[in-house]
Amino acid sequence: MEFVPKWIAWEITRRCNLRCIHCRSSSELEVKNHPDFPTHEAFRILNDITAYAKPVIVLSGGEPLFRHDVFEIAHYGTKKGLRMCLATNGTLVTDEICDRIKTSGIRIVSLSLDGSTEEIHDNFRNQRGAFKGTINAARLFKKHGIEFIINSSFTKRNQEEIPNVYNLARELSATAWYMFMIVPTGRGEEIMNELISKEDYEEILDWHYHMEKDEKDMLVRPTCAPQYYRIVLQKSKEEETKFERRTLKFSTGGSKGCIAGQLIALLDVDGNVLPCSYFPKPAGNIREQSFQDIWENSELFKELRNFKGYKGKCGSCEFINVCGGCRARAYALHGDYLEEEPFCGYMPKKLHKK
Repeated sequence: MEFVPKWIAWEITRRCNLRCIHCRSSSELEVKNHPDFPTHEAFRILNDITAYAKPVIVLSGGEPLFRHDVFEIAHYGTKKGLRMCLATNGTLVTDEICDRIKTSGIRIVSLSLDGSTEEIHDNFRNQRGAFKGTINAARLFKKHGIEFIINSSFTKRNQEEIPNVYNLARELSATAWYMFMIVPTGRGEEIMNELISKEDYEEILDWHYHMEKDEKDMLVRPTCAPQYYRIVLQKSKEEETKFERRTLKFSTGGSKGCIAGQLIALLDVDGNVLPCSYFPKPAGNIREQSFQDIWENSELFKELRNFKGYKGKCGSCEFINVCGGCRARAYALHGDYLEEEPFCGYMPKKLHKK
């Protein structure tokens, strides 16, 4: 596998108007310890990245629309030849914002939707009116011809909503729907007891497999669920069929599970480069090193790319090259990112024989 940076989530602010139960960020209206960096620093970072690679850049947060220069940053990245994207909670989207999204060159926007009703979504987002904001943003994006992805996160409190949210995403004319199985990091550490059981996890991924086979209009993918790629291979073999997966716009992989530090990374507001949005251990800092130096020489990234160093069931699993287990989830629950995926119930053949 070639380890080339294909996708970077960039936390351009930690300020936010929501306090979602699972958020990895501090996400407050005023964040004194993690201030926004200046516009010229954003340009320097984009210059540094493009000197080495041309990944998809997702401007994220917090809520990126809190930054007055978000569209300046997007436009600069577009001029540098990058595919610039935006991740928003939708509550600040207006007709004017839609016009600026288009003129800045932003190619696609992601929205969060964690319930098919106001009651469920607003509970998950800890803010009344959040659901109305998301639905209104989706309506405005459709009106202005802006493609958008719907990201949905699930715990025990809303897992029964999964089919309903999927159907609502279709009704809203989303380009894609990504089902996130949350990783308990940041504020998510407070809801450890709400993590979906490994048994339910397997059933949900089985549902997704059959749904995806029939889905012709909307692009779909389970995210932070690397064992799905093991399930796809198992089901295809059982059914003696080839599972045709469609290319996802502005995304990565397609046939590989955990790609943290392999194809993707998170750049946080303090300049830290981390393996993914849910992995709190930095590989380096872009204010002290070049992005290329961090990507190629970080010991953390090297360990994540050495599948032979994985422990427990993951280290013995015949599906390690297509799954790999969620390294962030292993780190959150075991304190060791090389340990086995804690929410996978599969027993590798090597261990089963013993």
